[in-house]
Parts: sequence; C-alpha cells; structure tokens
Amino acid sequence: MRPKFVVDVNVGRLARRLRMLGYDALFINGLNDEELVRIALKEERVLLTKDSGIMKRRVVSNGDIRAILIESDDVKDQLKQVVQALHLEPTSAPFTLCIECNQPLIPLKKVEALDRVPQYVFETQEQYMQCPLCHRIYWRGTHWQRMMAELEDLVRG
Repeated sequence: MRPKFVVDVNVGRLARRLRMLGYDALFINGLNDEELVRIALKEERVLLTKDSGIMKRRVVSNGDIRAILIESDDVKDQLKQVVQALHLEPTSAPFTLCIECNQPLIPLKKVEALDRVPQYVFETQEQYMQCPLCHRIYWRGTHWQRMMAELEDLVRG
C-alpha cells in the first residue's frame, strides 16, 4: 500500500515533490499542530514536519501515527530523507497527480488543449493531462524533462 502524507507548513514545498512522484500529499496552509495530528490519525497519513514538538506528542511516540522529523531546509534533501526513511519507489507512478492540488490527472485530448496552452507547445506536444479540480494542464516539455532528471538523480542516490 502506497503511503499517504500530510505535510506541515514548514516543509510545504515537499508536498509538491511527493506529488511529482505520484504520492498523495495533503498540504493545507495554516493548519495547527492539533489539526495535522488529527488528519494523520484519521486518514492514516504519515506526518512530515520540522516541528520537534509534534514528535513529542503521545500519538507519535506510541506509534499511533507515523511522523518524520525533516532535517534539512533543502527540498531535494527533504525528499531524499522521506524516500530513504520509508523505502519509497520514487519512479513507480510519477506525474499522475496535480502538483498544485493533489488530484489525480486525467487525459486531455490535444484538440481540447488548443487555445489553453502556448502555441509552440500545441505544435510540438501530442499528449496532455489535466487536473479535474484546478484545470491546470500538463505536458512533457522541458520542465517535465528537468523533473525526470531530478527523479533519476534521486534513484541513483
């Protein structure tokens, strides 16, 4: 079973990276510690935080919820820590979730992308995905290539 995450505001950028890998990573700006713990417990999510106070809570120390104290300020190092701590497969389902709102992406016909993506993109790309919630459109351009290279670096260690 693929783990799901709830991400504290102090490591919010990490949620986007986990989504890039295809992991459900809930991030709601402004949640307090109590709400984070409640969500982690109720939804069986791994809590990711830099807040050592959360790690001292009974539900964490007795193992009711799994929490990881993130050590680095660098998002790449944060991602590497989570991947290593949980032995995640970083390339099992990449680019299947919206990196903005965590929703599963759905295929979008090329004709439906017309006038919704830059003209050059429309002329050079054949495959598109769209978030059903925020309607953001994704394609495999240079940004995708950079993210794939980052994933490959992560796999190599």
